[in-house]
Amino acid sequence: EERVVGIHVIGMGADEMMQGFGVAMKMGATKADLDSCVAIHPTASEELVTMGTWGTSPQVSGAKVSPLNGAAAVEPDVKSKM
Repeated sequence: EERVVGIHVIGMGADEMMQGFGVAMKMGATKADLDSCVAIHPTASEELVTMGTWGTSPQVSGAKVSPLNGAAAVEPDVKSKM
């Protein structure tokens, strides 16, 4: 049994995501419980219920420079291309 003992999320909408996952943790949620959820797509919170086994999935990123290494965060371009 892999009981969930902590969840960390950083970014926009993290406060909204954490409320639901906090309740799940308080109720004793396990990794299997998260795995059995249907992910709402496209949302950031889908990442928390579609995680594979730690260390087995390849880490692929389109980022040229990690914001964690001092690069400035870039806001997405939301201008209509119509």
